[in-house]
Amino acid sequence: MDELMLVPDAVGARDLSDRAGFDVNFLGLPVPAPTLAGVETVLLPYTHFSVLMRLDKRLAAVTALGIDGQRLIDLDRSGIRWRLDPRLTEDQQTGERLYARNDLDRGHLVRRASAVWGATRDEAAQANEDTFHYTNAAPQAAKFNQGLDLWLGLESYLLEHAADYGRRLVVFTGPIFGDTDPVYRGVDIPLLFFKVAVFLQDGELSATGYVVDQTPQLADLPDVPPPGAVDEAPPLGPFRTFQVPIRDIAALTGLHLDQLIAVDRMPIASELPTARVTSTWRRLLSPEDLDLDFDLNGD
Repeated sequence: MDELMLVPDAVGARDLSDRAGFDVNFLGLPVPAPTLAGVETVLLPYTHFSVLMRLDKRLAAVTALGIDGQRLIDLDRSGIRWRLDPRLTEDQQTGERLYARNDLDRGHLVRRASAVWGATRDEAAQANEDTFHYTNAAPQAAKFNQGLDLWLGLESYLLEHAADYGRRLVVFTGPIFGDTDPVYRGVDIPLLFFKVAVFLQDGELSATGYVVDQTPQLADLPDVPPPGAVDEAPPLGPFRTFQVPIRDIAALTGLHLDQLIAVDRMPIASELPTARVTSTWRRLLSPEDLDLDFDLNGD
């Protein structure tokens, strides 16, 4: 099905009606947010980012964020509560019921600190609050969400490079749904998540892709059923963090990523364009293994 756009006068939408969402031209070259064919989706604009919701999963298919490394503002999260998006009905999104009385975190897909920037503190504060909509959350084991070697470590690396070098970055993030995902309280719990970082290198568009896996951490949660049997498991190692060809992310998610596949900086992506999905994944053991191929001197 085609992506649904929000009806401007929908009940409750007025509270977020002024949100501009992800800026397609944030990098100076057009980089549209990925789309997803074949399922019903709704595009939700917020401050500095947008969320493409999968209504069948009640979770995001992908989030699209622009990070302005020169205008980041340090704000805390105190007093901000998670909330439903009034532009969707309760049965089109997850809420507190999924996360109550267990060790599942409301994992930010758009990281809070990465969205908190702007020309004014008010702009940054609005972005800060916008990241606390359940539409921007995915169920993640606490050890996974907070682990520096895993999800948080990858997010920190991207944010620090944007801040340290005054760079602008676009980051697309989302779950990779699979047949073996456990179902918990009526919601599919994704085992895998992806990030695609998009940036300018010598004036040209460039991108890199990453996949992280929370399967080991979910095994520690007694309330969450174990993943289903799988015939051919991907070659995942103990840190469960990988740099991967963006074409593999497209194949696993169904997202339209052709523009970014064409500018993938992972060398294997161009050298072995027909390699089997997961066969060329590069395990990352530390943040130093991440390869954005940035020109860190800004030349």
